[in-house]
Amino acid sequence: MTAFGEYYTIVILGASGDLAAKKTFPALFGLFREKQLSTKCQIIGYARSDLSQEDFYNKISQHFKGGDEETKKNFLKLCSYVEGQYDADEGFQKLKKRFTEYEKEHNVEKAERLLYLALPPSTFTSVCERIKKNVYPKDGIIRVVIEKPFGHDLDSARELQKSIAPLFSEDEIYRIDHYLGKEMVKNLLVLRFGNELFSGVWNKSHIASIQVSFKEPFGTEGRGGYFDSIGIIRDVMQNHLLQVLTLLTMERPVSFDPEAIRDEKVKVLKAFDAFDVNDLIVGQYDRSEDGKKPSYLDDKTVAKDSKCITYCAFSVNIHNERWDGVPMVLRAGKALDEGKVEIRIQFKPVARGMFKDIHRNELVIRIQPDEAIYVKINSKIPGVSTETTLTDLDLTYSKRYSKDFWIPEAYESLLRDVLHGNHANFVRDDELEVSWKLFTPLLEKLENNPNLKLEKYPYGSKGPTELRDYLQNHGYVFTRPGTYQWPLTEPDVKGKI
Repeated sequence: MTAFGEYYTIVILGASGDLAAKKTFPALFGLFREKQLSTKCQIIGYARSDLSQEDFYNKISQHFKGGDEETKKNFLKLCSYVEGQYDADEGFQKLKKRFTEYEKEHNVEKAERLLYLALPPSTFTSVCERIKKNVYPKDGIIRVVIEKPFGHDLDSARELQKSIAPLFSEDEIYRIDHYLGKEMVKNLLVLRFGNELFSGVWNKSHIASIQVSFKEPFGTEGRGGYFDSIGIIRDVMQNHLLQVLTLLTMERPVSFDPEAIRDEKVKVLKAFDAFDVNDLIVGQYDRSEDGKKPSYLDDKTVAKDSKCITYCAFSVNIHNERWDGVPMVLRAGKALDEGKVEIRIQFKPVARGMFKDIHRNELVIRIQPDEAIYVKINSKIPGVSTETTLTDLDLTYSKRYSKDFWIPEAYESLLRDVLHGNHANFVRDDELEVSWKLFTPLLEKLENNPNLKLEKYPYGSKGPTELRDYLQNHGYVFTRPGTYQWPLTEPDVKGKI
């Protein structure tokens, strides 16, 4: 891994778009605020829009978080704007001039350039060709960041890779999946392999079931035209949730070396069984029970007979020595009762013997919001009672760590990784290939089925009504109502003298 020095150039292509304004530039500002970005670098926004420098500043600064006015002012001094097309050399020649003038002014012997494609995938090939032709440093370092989606299916992913591979080496490409930059996802390796408490029981002998769930409390809200061609499986399951599951199930890498980590991710993906189209739940949200929230089909940007999947739950089986026989469920949905992403690992029951009835242990890792790790354990009720209760060992980040403790947002973390040349949290080409091999047959069977039955669920609900039975059928045991309390502050009546 080679970190950039003091003098480098960052170019955000697609600088006038929402992704750049809401995520990329705020992330760069966050790094600058925390002194993780050189004060001597230059940052260039590139787009087709005719923007004045002032308009550009106003657009990229509206989502900045933290920092005082002086900090914002100093950051914007590093930034400038270049107008240009994505399919013509002229604009990229303007970029080349900016590069060379900057590098000459600061006596830079080895050019260091980062180009971030905050663009639709349809432009990737054209833009990459012009980057290679016009601004590729003959004696220097270039890092090209590509946003998901990395293709629509296996064929399109292969076509994209085929077009980019001759232009840049794999070391020069950073395929960004922002979930790999989230604090709790980055913590999974340490949690698993840095604690014998967990490492020793992380297998089929002790774990009964695993769930990775994604819940959004809002629907498409007028952007269904985009979502209608994507669906929930492509939007978050083929990428975000699969990435989380591979980190949960891969073998221990020999080191924190990026390639060692990515090697293990690919190995476990190759052990995944084909997804069973007959063993899943697919749904689409309907109007809320009070009628105040619209159904998916009420969105004027989608067809009235759309079969777009807004909720999906399916099982994953991994055929290797560690996981064979452990049921795993990935589930994701829009327009649900809350916004949350979490992992639930439920352990097998202890032998009854001395216990007539006792609950299962469960490890819960909340990725967002309010990062937390907690373990459900059985404990004796305090006092004279001899009964047990289900309680927690709780690590909630907001309670454990000071508010002044900087936890980078996902894009901040990943952009810092790019600057340091760390590929560990980015998707490698062979990993992308294997993931699409898994998902493309499932998507084809669902999307080519004219009789596909989508279970309707009310906007703001927990999801399809069959979900509870589905989870029970895949190894998850629900805690009985009223038996899990946190905090437990009063003794049970039986525990009183």
